[in-house]
Amino acid sequence: MSNEVEIAVRLGFFGGVLLVMTLWELFAPRRPLTVRKAPRWASNLGLVVLNVVLSRLLVPITAVAAAIFAQSRGWGVLHLIDWPSWVELALAVLAFDLAIYLQHVMFHAVPLLWRLHLVHHADLDFDVTTGLRFHTLEILLSALVKLAVVVVIGPSAVAVVIFEVLLNATAMFNHSNVRMPAWLDAALRWLVVTPDMHRVHHSVIRREANSNFGFNLPWWDFLLGTYRGQPREGHEAMTIGVSHLRDELEVDRLPRMLIIPFRSPAGTYSIGSEKESEQLSAGSTPKDPP
Repeated sequence: MSNEVEIAVRLGFFGGVLLVMTLWELFAPRRPLTVRKAPRWASNLGLVVLNVVLSRLLVPITAVAAAIFAQSRGWGVLHLIDWPSWVELALAVLAFDLAIYLQHVMFHAVPLLWRLHLVHHADLDFDVTTGLRFHTLEILLSALVKLAVVVVIGPSAVAVVIFEVLLNATAMFNHSNVRMPAWLDAALRWLVVTPDMHRVHHSVIRREANSNFGFNLPWWDFLLGTYRGQPREGHEAMTIGVSHLRDELEVDRLPRMLIIPFRSPAGTYSIGSEKESEQLSAGSTPKDPP
């Protein structure tokens, strides 16, 4: 697969899903937004552009190029057996998705990594652009993780592109502020992480923020005990973000977003923290149920 084809496929799906979810949010929002949309969107999408440019400059090899290189040398566990192509594709997507799930858990478990991931969680609203909002250093670390996974499992270039497209599309979908019937949400949760499922992960309540780590497939949360069905306060009333970062100008504006890991306290949201910061509003610190 040529670089030009890869870029065209990824940009096409990115633009299409972003447009669909934006229109869905416009005509059937799940909850009202709390901060001004235009400057927040400009900042979140501006961060996407910055990340794409710096990733291309600082990580000289893409996951697709690494897959082609590894395949030419027979690297990876998928080359140990002559699998049917569709089996290799399914196993590669599953392995990638598990790796991203575990990476996400680590970004919540390691305080230094949590500082980087804090940029994603500090968003004061939850909509399609939240799924694209990650600190540049987190993006670079994630790129290195994907390269390592490529070397270990040895997927085809097509499998890598399919997974990248799925991950990007589902991240925009499950971060979207969209309303759907309860029966549809319940059915889809068996196959993909839904917006209502992932919104729990962006709760200001620590125990809820440390659940529902899946980005694409929900099965790892089900199997590994990190699934939480609904937020304590309900989807309309729940507070999005982290309790100690509530200033719109500080957390939803470039370039202030980029220095959040270096200028702001990490809080007590990382897994294993002894204290729990669960302030929903000034002067209110209700106890989180077990």
